[in-house]
Amino acid sequence: MITTWEPTATGVLRLPSGRLVRGRGLRRPLPDGPEPAFALYLLGHEPPPVPWESRWLRWPDFRLPSDRSAAADAFREAWTRTETERVEIACGGGYGRTGTALACLAVLDGVPAAEAVAYVREHYAERAVETPWQRRFVTRFR
Repeated sequence: MITTWEPTATGVLRLPSGRLVRGRGLRRPLPDGPEPAFALYLLGHEPPPVPWESRWLRWPDFRLPSDRSAAADAFREAWTRTETERVEIACGGGYGRTGTALACLAVLDGVPAAEAVAYVREHYAERAVETPWQRRFVTRFR
């Protein structure tokens, strides 16, 4: 059974293939609606437990992932799961790290790496991908 987000739900990014993924900031309350089936949390510290399956990627605020290989694996897992599950990607504010990860998912979905940040800013949040090194990380992501 396919369980995806409503395309009009708050913070939901529609990738070019039609796959949906929700981005959000953990400092804000959980949005109304269904819970994720899987979440990828991008934080400098381990997140509190949640009732759904989740994966933590160590990623300090305004920086890059501590382990880039683990980040690539986590992004591929999240992108694969968007085909049949509600996937959420979240960091503290929901813009820098979350936007960077969403841009990497867009690359996996076929958006050219040089255009992925603009795609996420247009379809998710204008403030997505906050630092020059986060933008560079996306353009080099494969």
